[in-house]
Amino acid sequence: MSFFYLAAVALLLILLFWALRAPRKQASGAKNENALLGQAGRRHATYLPLIRQALSAGDLAFVASRGFPELYQRLRKERRGVALSYLTALHEDFSRLLDLATVVAALSPELAPTQEKERVWLKVQFTWRYQLLRVALHAGVFPQHKLDILTHQVSELAVRMETAIRELGERAAVAAKLASSLDGRGVDVV
Repeated sequence: MSFFYLAAVALLLILLFWALRAPRKQASGAKNENALLGQAGRRHATYLPLIRQALSAGDLAFVASRGFPELYQRLRKERRGVALSYLTALHEDFSRLLDLATVVAALSPELAPTQEKERVWLKVQFTWRYQLLRVALHAGVFPQHKLDILTHQVSELAVRMETAIRELGERAAVAAKLASSLDGRGVDVV
C-alpha cells in the first residue's frame, strides 16, 4: 500500500514540475517601446467567451452520454490544448504589459519606486495564479472561475497602462505648450 502512495506522490511531483516549467518562447524580434505601445491592447479579452465555451462541461457530457469514449477523450485533450494555448497568450500579454509599465515608470521617475513594488507584487500574484491554473489544466480540471480572475487581472493592468499613457501624453502636451509660450521671452525652461 505504501508503494501506491509513493508512486502517486512521485507522479504528482512530476506533473507539478512539468506544469511549472516556463512556456515555450516563440521566436521574436527585439522589443522596443514602439512595439510595446502597439501591442498593449487586450487581445485576450476577445477570446475569453470562446475559451469559456471550450471549458464548459455540457458538450463533453453530451458526447460521454452518447457512448463515444474515443471522441470524448480526443475532445477533452483538444480543449485542454486550446485552454493552455490561451493561457500562454494571456501570459505573453501580461509580460508585454509589465514591460510597458517599466517604460511608463522610466518616463515618470517620481513614481518609479512605488510602481516597481506594485509591479513585483502583480507579477508574483499573476505567476502564482498562472502556474496553479496550468497545473489544474494539465491534471484535467477546468477551473473556469480561476481563468476569469486571471483574465480580469490582465485586463485591469491593460486599462491602467492605457490611462498612464494618456496621462503622460497630456503632461507632455502641456509641457510642450508651456515651452513654446515661454520660448523667446528669455525664460529658461528646464
